[in-house]
Amino acid sequence: MDRLKAPARLMIVSDLDHTMVDHHDPENMSILRFNALWEVHYRHDSLLCFSTGRSPTLYKQLRKEKPMLTPDITIMSVGTEITYGNKMVPDDGWVECLNKKWDRNIVTEETSKFPELTLQAETEQRPHKVSFYVDKDKAQTVTKSLSEILGKRGLDVKIIYSGGMDLDILPQGAGKGQALAYLHKKFKAEGKLPNNTLVCGDSGNDAELFSIPDVYGVMVSNAQEELLQWHAENAKNNPKVIHATERCAAGIIQAIGHFKLGPNTSPRDSTDFSNHELENVSPNNVLVKFFLFLEKWRRAEVENCEMYLASRKADCDPSGILVHPSGSELSLHDAINGLRCHFGDKQGKLFRIWVDQILPKKIGSDTWLVKFNQWELSGDEQQGCVTTAILKIQNCGDSAPAGATYMHMHQTWLEGSGAEDQSTWLF
Repeated sequence: MDRLKAPARLMIVSDLDHTMVDHHDPENMSILRFNALWEVHYRHDSLLCFSTGRSPTLYKQLRKEKPMLTPDITIMSVGTEITYGNKMVPDDGWVECLNKKWDRNIVTEETSKFPELTLQAETEQRPHKVSFYVDKDKAQTVTKSLSEILGKRGLDVKIIYSGGMDLDILPQGAGKGQALAYLHKKFKAEGKLPNNTLVCGDSGNDAELFSIPDVYGVMVSNAQEELLQWHAENAKNNPKVIHATERCAAGIIQAIGHFKLGPNTSPRDSTDFSNHELENVSPNNVLVKFFLFLEKWRRAEVENCEMYLASRKADCDPSGILVHPSGSELSLHDAINGLRCHFGDKQGKLFRIWVDQILPKKIGSDTWLVKFNQWELSGDEQQGCVTTAILKIQNCGDSAPAGATYMHMHQTWLEGSGAEDQSTWLF
């Protein structure tokens, strides 16, 4: 975690399914609102951590299906695997911690004697996690018996029941809560303990997160009975844990505001796409607002007004060049002019644009080199490219009004992307 040289202003640790990701929101609006908020106000000095029961295989599958940001840290397989960054580099120290009093062969041997247990898919079986399905009315009895039997075999295990059907057997030192405690200890040793940590969840396997000292917590409005019951029994009087009135990622945004952890108004909640109304123009908010405008233009959610295009052109240097991911080049002004014939071409369709990992670097008194990933979701197909842009930023208080000028933009397809009809990718 060398990206931040100082303690993170905020660390968000969120479950995925039914917390960050709302599977009942076909437009993905909740998570897209969070994405825009995070990239503008938090990416530069905060940490995003996804903590999921999913295995690496199913986690990567979810990323292909939903408009998710790239986290700084990924905790998978119910807290048994910790990885870092884009390349998902594993934490070997965490693996050593989990090996204590754990023998996977003994676990599989003893669980095979329980007909009530149905083994989950092979992808969900991990070095420090054995996962089953079990009927709700049998879960408590099975859990108690298994715990006693495995203890007699010399193991120290933890059995977690969640989602009304999932039963996971892990080393006692594993779990979402212990994984977070391990990270906090690691950050503290480096002098980088986050100033604030917000944990977010909806089910039983998230309960441990809320037990970590000094964290803020939000149970999203759609939290399951098992988590609400745990809260009633263990954290009812803890003012740092709330039950949101909003679903999923919207509940996370609500908690940021409730606990006053930082800005909680998403750029997606604004209808103003100009940069000149901003008191402090940054590369992050300029880029998020531009691509949000592009999405709304193609979905016909803004007026088909020449003023909008004129404003976009005014934000581009007359000699500025766009290098399309196909390799073709055109002027930024021509690229903006080309938007005219694409107004509303995605109206009524599932079409979204979001940006991820905006990393700006100042290379002059008013000039920024910005690298980020740009994604488009059209129907059930995702395409993405790495984009490098050069921006000039003018803030209030300078000799001219606040604003930004695009000097250059260069795009390259991300691995696995590249539409057959590359003309559908405009920017």
